[in-house]
Formats: sequence, structure tokens, C-alpha cells
Amino acid sequence: MIRTRRTPAALLLALALALPASPAVASTSSTGPSDVRFAIPRPTGQYVVGRDTLHLVDTGRRDPWVPTAARELMVSMYYPARAGGSAAPYMTVDEARALLEGQRLDTVFKAEQLAGVSTNARLGARPAGGRHPLVVLSPGFTLNRATLTTLAEELASKGYVVALVDHAYESFGTTFPGGRTLTCVACETVESAPSDEAEKELLAKAALNRAADLSFVIDRLTRSARSVPVWKHSQLIDPGRVGAAGHSLGGNAAARVMATDRRVRAGVNLDGSFFAPVPAAGLGGRPFLMLGTEAQHVPGSADATWSRDWRRLDGWKRWLTVAGSGHFTFIDLPILGGQAGITDPAAPLSGKRSGEITTAYVGAFFDQHLHGEQQPLLDGPSAANPEVTFQNP
Repeated sequence: MIRTRRTPAALLLALALALPASPAVASTSSTGPSDVRFAIPRPTGQYVVGRDTLHLVDTGRRDPWVPTAARELMVSMYYPARAGGSAAPYMTVDEARALLEGQRLDTVFKAEQLAGVSTNARLGARPAGGRHPLVVLSPGFTLNRATLTTLAEELASKGYVVALVDHAYESFGTTFPGGRTLTCVACETVESAPSDEAEKELLAKAALNRAADLSFVIDRLTRSARSVPVWKHSQLIDPGRVGAAGHSLGGNAAARVMATDRRVRAGVNLDGSFFAPVPAAGLGGRPFLMLGTEAQHVPGSADATWSRDWRRLDGWKRWLTVAGSGHFTFIDLPILGGQAGITDPAAPLSGKRSGEITTAYVGAFFDQHLHGEQQPLLDGPSAANPEVTFQNP
């Protein structure tokens, strides 16, 4: 790899995907992108989706990027609910401005426009009865947790409690209590590393630290009845059915939390390089799904970590690739871009299909392994999803 000065977003793409620093976009909309009103697709499950927000501080750990601070997390809690409540916001204006500037889209969209994306989740909604599996979600490096809203809402609508985590100093911007919007100190640290190998080592440490974050979130959400619950609806969670998933670096973290935390029964990596490897001894026979781009994650492609770690997975496993996809296919950004008539010529899969494929396969995976419901969709190719290929190296 030839080292050049890069923005943090381009850095992650160059490391994980070997893509150009500034992917081109094409617009097919007859109106300007700044005129579009964005909306998260309506979930398909039977439940109304409720949402709360938690601020968690792990006083026992220092932040790896700002050692003078304790490790802080912002967590959006999505849950199966009954009717009621008010519309939940997508993200703050400060978060939206930071994300658009980081992605160099601030001249295309307004921060208020992105912050005002219409969601399906309801603040203050009454929870549905029963106990439900918990899925912890971690976003990609540089990205705010809101970029996984479509997946979080879909899972909650199908009967999961979802803890969607923002890791301090690892996104372009995350708003914390007290009016603080923390920026990506981690990006600056990684970008200033003296070599490509040093960059990869820092990202491996970041994945390991995120795994510790996810375990901490599980700890706080599943405390015994004798402890003061950190979340007012903690009775909804079945602590015996916990899964983890994430995009990019968050997908690596999902694998690593399974390596260190036996409570996590199933995991999903959405197009993330395994900077921190799956242990040679495997994951104790627990199931794992790898869902990624056809361009970079077929066997023998540029990211050799997938082939290496596929061999280490020792339980039920699937390696799926999606034709026409790009690194962001598995999050909200192409869905919203599609609503503005914007596509990436290098990743022509429509935003609508991007969302449908991601939610279908991730939902089926957790339905099978946390709900115990057999899912034929995971058995092999589907005529309904011709873009998806089952790899079996």
C-alpha cells in the first residue's frame, strides 16, 4: 500500500477495502438533494418500536484515545412496544453536521436535513410484554450509531431488544450529555501512525476495546434484580439470549466480544476486516454470519482476513456476498441517498435493495439462533435475492 495523506473516512476505506478515497456519486433525481425529506423504511415486524437513550460511563476503564477520561458510551435502546409515544429524532444537528463534513457531503445536504430524517421509533412508548433476546450493535469506525437505525428498528419490530452503541471519540461526532459533541480523536491517532502496519495494529486495539464496551453494556443491562437497573425496561431482556452485530470495525468487535464473553451466543460481521483476529481456537462452536461486498470479500480477494478467520469459525457459519454492493450498503446511508436519487456508480445496488437484503439476512440469522426458528433463507441461494451468493471456500 502506498501511504498518502488521507481524511479519516478515506483512511478506513483504504485500509479495510482498498477503495478510492472519494467514491463518485451520480444523481438521478429531478429535484435537488437538499429538497428531499428522508425517512427510515417502515419495519416489517409485528411490534411498534420504542426507543430510549442511555449514557453509560465505565469508571473502571480509561478511554484509549483520551486517557484522562473514563470510557463513555451513548446507547440507543430499541424495544418491542405498544402504541404510544412521540417520534424519536434521528440524530442531533451537531452529529449530522460532523458526519456530512466527514463524508464530504456538507455541500450536498444540510445538517438539519440529515438530523430530521423521519424514524419509526417512538419515545416513551409502552413496552410490549414478555422477555426478548438482546442484540448489541456497533457502528463502523468514524460513523455515528444512527447509521444503523434501519437494522435496529427492524430487529426491535420483530421482538428483539437492541442496544445500539456509540463509542466515545470514534465517530466524526457524537453528542453526549451536557451539550458535548465529541469528535473523532481516534481518526487523528490512526491517521498519524507511522506505517500501515501501525495503523492496522491501532484498529485491532480499537476492535478489542469495543468488545470490552459491548460486554460492559451487557453487564449493565442484565444486572440482577437486587441491583438498580440502568434501563427502566430491563425486565424485557432475556439474558440467556444475547447476540452481537456490527458494521465494519463494529463487525470485528462482534466477533471479538464472542471470543471473550460466553454470554454472546451469535454474531454478525457486516463487511468488516478482522483487524483483531478470531482466535485460532474458534468461538466455542457458536454461530457466526459474514455478510459483505462481492468486490472485496469473495474468497481470494483483497481482504485476506475473511479467508483466515472463516477457517477458524468452528460452529454454524455462513459467508455471504452481495453483488453491486459497497462498504456502506449495510447501513442507512445508501438507503437515504437512494431517496435523493443518488447512487455510487462503483456500488450500483439500490438503496432500497441494500436495506432489504441487510435486514432480511441479519434478521433471519438472529431468528434462527436466538429465537430458535429455522430459516430456509440461510440454507442456500434464494430466487428472491439473486444478488446474494453463498461462498464456501
